[in-house]
Amino acid sequence: MIGTDGPGRGEPGGRAVGNRPLHVAAVAAPVRQQVSMKLREAILNRTFRPGQRLLERELCEMTGVSRTPVREALRQLEAEGLVMMVPNHGPVVRVVSAREAADLYEVRGVLEALACRLFTERVSERELDELEAIVEEIRAAGEQGRGGDLLALKERFYEVLLRGAANHILTNTLDSIRARVTFLRSTSLQREGRWEHTVRELHEIIAAMHARDPDAAARACLEHVRCAATAALQVLDDDVLA
Repeated sequence: MIGTDGPGRGEPGGRAVGNRPLHVAAVAAPVRQQVSMKLREAILNRTFRPGQRLLERELCEMTGVSRTPVREALRQLEAEGLVMMVPNHGPVVRVVSAREAADLYEVRGVLEALACRLFTERVSERELDELEAIVEEIRAAGEQGRGGDLLALKERFYEVLLRGAANHILTNTLDSIRARVTFLRSTSLQREGRWEHTVRELHEIIAAMHARDPDAAARACLEHVRCAATAALQVLDDDVLA
């Protein structure tokens, strides 16, 4: 755990810092951007747990970079709502309360239902087939136990959906809460059997899209978000009780 009271100095979940699990490669992208991405992934996959301290020195050791890009990355993640600065304690992984999660799902449902409506009205069958192919990849990942791929595939699903919806204001609005929504999406997918329900729910959305029924697509999307909210809130409750 990152912090002085964890299972080992700089060892999230007991893993050694010397292995540099978050090591940043020397590539063209700005170092701050790379560090932000690595830390974001570690939060989303729960390598860093909600409420866990993030000590700069240990993050520098893990990523192989200096304090400046680490500090910049932490500020970026704070702006995204994944990290919070606690007085006299430093940065910690933000704990999403049940109330905040419910609020986020409420907003997400409205926005994604609109995206499904616009997608249904505006896209060709080719784009619909692309969306359906991603759902089949989600099914295959679930059946093969590739849990690590599920979140990335869900992200691809929504990227295609928003591209087809072709509303930049809608996309930008969802981007503003994307990190927290992605955290909750990863939380809901931890629920046993959730991926199977997800596949069925997404096929309901796509069936309505093939029928060119934007109202039905929006309703199916709202139901999908409602089910995801139920799963995520159950996991969050389990975390509180653990």
